[in-house]
Amino acid sequence: MTESSLGLIELSSVAAGFLVADTMLKAGNVRLVLSRSICSGKFMVMVAGNPSAVQSAVAAGAEAANGCLIDQFVITSVHADVIAALGRASPPEVNGALGILEAFSVGTLLEAADAAAKAANVVLMEIRLAMALGGKAFVTMTGDVANVQAAVQAGRDLIADAGMLVNAVVIPRPLPEVYRELI
Repeated sequence: MTESSLGLIELSSVAAGFLVADTMLKAGNVRLVLSRSICSGKFMVMVAGNPSAVQSAVAAGAEAANGCLIDQFVITSVHADVIAALGRASPPEVNGALGILEAFSVGTLLEAADAAAKAANVVLMEIRLAMALGGKAFVTMTGDVANVQAAVQAGRDLIADAGMLVNAVVIPRPLPEVYRELI
């Protein structure tokens, strides 16, 4: 299955979350990326697949949400690093600078991670979504200083425009101990 698209639904109910996950999987030929409760008693369902399948799955899930829908979105041409960084169990090779984007919204952070990966030659290291973060989310990335600065700026602009920016930083030469704390 070609996974060029990513879809997410955020809900105010855990019970509705399970129903929406089932509905999304039945509505399209998609892969379940994650389905779990998140901070503040909410639930998140994320799927990947081809654009039409993901759009169908998200539309069906939103309809099944029955008043519990908080947010929904589809990135139809998601950068491959976004999907890789969501499921990464060990960090990729460190390549210079470290960039971090932090947002109040899971959906906005995912869109910003995609924008950052498309804006410059960086590797997304990890995306953490709302678990033990008070509902916030962040992405870490690495690359040469200029590329990390450009990527962070692109993501920062998107998050700030949405009113969801917590922070955005670039560390030009982090010590190895800082990288060991990632992932």
